[in-house]
Amino acid sequence: MAKIERALISVTDKTGIVEFAKELSSLGVEIISTGGTAKVIREGGVKVIDISELTGFPEILGGRVKTLHPFVHGGILFKRDDPEHVETIQKMGIKPIDMVVVNLYAFEKVVEKKGDLDTAIENIDIGGPTLLRASAKNFKYVTVVTDPADYPKVLEEIKTYGNTTLKTRFELAKKVFKLTSSYDQMIFNYLSTFEL
Repeated sequence: MAKIERALISVTDKTGIVEFAKELSSLGVEIISTGGTAKVIREGGVKVIDISELTGFPEILGGRVKTLHPFVHGGILFKRDDPEHVETIQKMGIKPIDMVVVNLYAFEKVVEKKGDLDTAIENIDIGGPTLLRASAKNFKYVTVVTDPADYPKVLEEIKTYGNTTLKTRFELAKKVFKLTSSYDQMIFNYLSTFEL
């Protein structure tokens, strides 16, 4: 079982994220992060690589495009035991991303405030679900964490094995698809209350 060497962290719910990042860093895991999450982790004393440093491309369109890049998704989606995949990422200079820690924009909180449609639209998360689905699809190799309640178990396994177990990665992947399906349903339900 290969060790977790690199984690991408981008969370709306920052509960316990500094402590989690500190523990990961102390275990030799390199932390990549975005915007506000990077700022919080950095202020907590943890070394962080900004996503723009990884991609060589700045965040654009007011943050609408940050993580949608081959250096991110190639690093997540490649099969570690497929020689062709390995050759491709090496040739392209893509580094593996072994863990993705993401939770989604709090769309439901925006809707509860009875804001306007444009505000709601801006709070539809695009990059988050894409990162989650990519990681969950590749659970054989990638650990995906959406819930701060899972941080302790994940850390315990990394301390013990250098990685999470396949069983844990599969359970975490299932949580992703439950989350993204309910997130999309919530957006559909909200948009269905409008006629344009």
